[in-house]
Amino acid sequence: MTAPIELWYWPTPNGWKVSIALEEMGLAYEMKPVNIGAGEQFTPEFQAISPNGRMPAIIDPDGPGGAPISIFESGAILQYLGNKSGKFYPTDVRQRVEIDQWLFWQVGGLGPMAGQTHHFRQYAPAIIQDQRQIAYGVRRYTDETHRLYGVMDRRLADRDYLAGDYSIADMAAWPWILPTLQGQDLEHFPNLKAWVERVGERPAVKAGRALGDEMRKNLAASGKAAEEARKVLFGQRAR
Repeated sequence: MTAPIELWYWPTPNGWKVSIALEEMGLAYEMKPVNIGAGEQFTPEFQAISPNGRMPAIIDPDGPGGAPISIFESGAILQYLGNKSGKFYPTDVRQRVEIDQWLFWQVGGLGPMAGQTHHFRQYAPAIIQDQRQIAYGVRRYTDETHRLYGVMDRRLADRDYLAGDYSIADMAAWPWILPTLQGQDLEHFPNLKAWVERVGERPAVKAGRALGDEMRKNLAASGKAAEEARKVLFGQRAR
């Protein structure tokens, strides 16, 4: 019997993308926690899989030709899993291009911009004493996240999913719609709100989103443990 896929993971939006995909595709997997607040993403063991020191990453013991393969970067992982399972990533070129456009839009736009919104709205106030120093960042990234929500809302005006049928593009984008943390109001984006609810009702999405919930800690909280975690996450330089 083939060993399960190893999912090197922590419960964050990027991690949820892959846990949701594994659940949706019915692929056997084993979760390998990577405690990013404790710096486990910087261990030699993990960086042998993910040279950038970021999770998620996977190891598939039954890769191409039956040989193991390791993959980092969530977008590349989603494409690989879609190819492997034959689900949510069709082989038709036009359909695939449609999906790839929205997958890359999420990876290059929604994720990074919403991530910066999280940083300036949630974490920076616990790091920087002079709140005037973070005001521009809060405004800049909150406004850009609002714009990106609008892009999705317009896209979803005449369709149920981002690229036709439900696909890895939806799995990539859904975990990043966190309006409370991002200073947004979904009532301003009715099509996006309906999509969030539609995708969120899928049993596999619920299961993937819940993976490792008990491991999460609030990095914006006070206390020594949260402070040390913030130093690990936001104090890294080239090694």
